[in-house]
Formats: sequence, C-alpha cells, structure tokens
Amino acid sequence: MLPTFRFLTFFVFIYCFDTVGFSQKQDEGSPKTVVVTPEALKIHKESFVFDGHNDLPWAIRTSGSSSFSKLDISKPQPQLHTDIERLRKGNLGAQYWSVYVPVSSMKKGTALSDTVQQIDLVHAMIERYPETFQLALSYDDILKARGAGKIASLIGVEGGHSIENSIQNLRRLFQLGARYMTLTHSDTLDWADSATDETRHSGLSPFGEEIVREMNRLGMLVDLSHVSPDTMKDALAISKAPIIFSHSSAKAVADHPRNVPDDVLHLMKANGGVVMVNFFSGFVEPESARRMSKMFDIIRDLKEKFPREDDYRREMLKWRKENPILPGTVHDLVDHIDHIVKVSGIDHVGIGSDYDGVQMLPKQLEDVATYPVITQELLNRGYTADAIHKVMSGNILRVIRQAEQTAKKLRVGRNPDCR
Repeated sequence: MLPTFRFLTFFVFIYCFDTVGFSQKQDEGSPKTVVVTPEALKIHKESFVFDGHNDLPWAIRTSGSSSFSKLDISKPQPQLHTDIERLRKGNLGAQYWSVYVPVSSMKKGTALSDTVQQIDLVHAMIERYPETFQLALSYDDILKARGAGKIASLIGVEGGHSIENSIQNLRRLFQLGARYMTLTHSDTLDWADSATDETRHSGLSPFGEEIVREMNRLGMLVDLSHVSPDTMKDALAISKAPIIFSHSSAKAVADHPRNVPDDVLHLMKANGGVVMVNFFSGFVEPESARRMSKMFDIIRDLKEKFPREDDYRREMLKWRKENPILPGTVHDLVDHIDHIVKVSGIDHVGIGSDYDGVQMLPKQLEDVATYPVITQELLNRGYTADAIHKVMSGNILRVIRQAEQTAKKLRVGRNPDCR
C-alpha cells in the first residue's frame, strides 16, 4: 500500500483502502516498452535531474511518524517511490521537497505550525543523511551541492493556506528555507481561486496580488500548479520574475483542470517561466484525465448527499469502479513535454513528478529510479542532448537565477530589516 494520497484531504482514504478502480491493463497495440540504451544513459549522466515536486516529507509524516528511524530511506523502501538508492540510480541532482499540509489545517488554525513542522522534517532528513543531501537556498547553493556530489535539497510550500492570510508568515517561511509557494492547493482561498473549487475572485484578490509582489521581492518562486486559469493569468501579469508550475501538465493533451491551457502556456513563455510536468496518471493519460476531471465536484456532491462515512465510502467506491483510472505509459508523459515545447519552446518545460504524492503512475515511471526512461524517449523523438539537459535541469536553474536577480533589483533601497 502506498503512502497517503493527499490530492484532496477530505477524500484521502478512497485511495488508501484498496486499489479498486485502478486499471493496470494496457490496450492492445499500445506503445512498446522503452529500452534505455548506453547512449541515453551517457546523456542522462552528463547532467542531472532537477525535480520540481516530491512529497516524501508527507509520506514520512503519515507512514513513518515523521521519523527516519522508522522509515530509513538509506535502505530500500518499496512502499515509497523514493529512497536514496533509487535517487542515485535515477541521477537526481536537485529536488524541491514539498512541505505540504492539508487545507483542513487552515480551518483548524494549525496550517502555519504544521508547515513549519514539515520544514523541520526536511532539515532533519538533510542532517540524517549528510553524505546524500545538502540544503540549497540559492542558485549558488545548488551548484555547491552538485560540486560536492550531493543532492541539492530545496523546499517548496504546497498551498497558500500555509501562510494563514499573512504576508509576515510568508516571510517567516522564506526565512526557514522555503523557496517556492504554490498559491493554492485544492480549495479556493480568501485571496486566490483554485483550479478545483469555486471561483470567488476571478483570479487573485488585491491581497493575492500583494502576495505575488512580495514573493518576487523575497526571491521566492511563484508556483501556479493547482490554481485556476484566471489566477494563472493574474499572477503572470503581475510577476516581475519567471513563474513555475512545479507539478502540472498540458491541458490540450489531457483535459483536466489541474493542467495548463495553451493560452496560459503562451503567456508563460513571455514571462520566462517553466512548466514542470506532473507524472500522475489522472493528469497525464487522456482518458483518465477525462474521468478525473469532475472528481472534485463528485466528491463534494457525495459528501453532501451521504453524510454518514460508511455510506459515502460505499458510493465513492461504486463511482471508482465505474470510472477506473488507466496508468498510461511514459509515451503519454512525453506527449505533454512535446506539446509544451511546441507551444512555449524548449526553454520552458521541466520535470515535476509528484512522487510519493500520488498512487497511480505511468508504466515505466513507477519511482525515482526511472528518470532515464524519459531521457531515452526524448532521444527517440529526436531531442538533442542539449535539449534534454534543459528539460531535466537547465530550465529550472535559469528560472531560479533570474528570480534571484529580480529580487535583488526590487530590494534596492529597501530596509533589509523589512524582510
């Protein structure tokens, strides 16, 4: 059984009790298995993978009681997507570790404190495995970690609910090491609309605009995964620095509200940002995306109709059996990369797996050891080594460097104590 799937906090359990509704069958005539060649491995190892989103900290919290003694990732952990041996095999060189906490924590008044605990967990991981991980707070730190042969470890806050409607809290999380924040998660906030909830602001509220400006000034990347198209457009219009989508895919390929529409891809290109492609089958495989597209509404509707937990579980399992999710393949994943390259250009796409945050992944992309398969498929499609290196790490490195340069310009003349 995989770790808790945090796609929506109020239906976490439906992905954890069993695997009913997940189809592992592949259609006849499906693309052949990708075989990684020595040429592809050579290209893959000449650079490194910089992944925009991995939920290992939440998996350790929920499955290992926030203890690396109970879930020691220096040893094989087959129930996870991530452990050190497989990270090395996949040639991961830099990672944004998500410090996700559920949106429900905001209603309980614990969102900020829970997020701080998750940040502490990332620091604890780095201290526990110093031979493998090194904290990176800047572009230069990433290069230093790579020079030492270690995985540069950055921190990403998944959801603006973590700041509890406070710019001061945003600054605090930055001081603790957070270097991007996803503006929303599954729910619309008081200042930003989510892609999977009701529209209340037609994008960003005035306070949401101030959040984006402050993130630019701090040098914290604005992450537009999970937000509505209007929120995407507002943030792109306001941001002085390149934005990112830390774990999103292309809506034209798989029609799900979590994916990025083409008009936004054009705007993102002008902004200089990067879409880091998500691996979740429900966002990547076209038919699965169609089946999943209304799932948030269905969950809310069933919750209202069946307030008793047992009744709700019964109806949800029934829906899942009627709407199985197909895993898809690495070919589906690379279709998304291809499309983003076609619309935005090779400088605006990256990798944002969402490992240990999802339960269904395309075939041949089952864990962090499998990144070379993507390199091979890109090579099969005619991508050059230089282009592959941009996808794997070069584009996000450029964005980080540009965001830091923008922050320096915006802070000129400002009191440094105002941070």
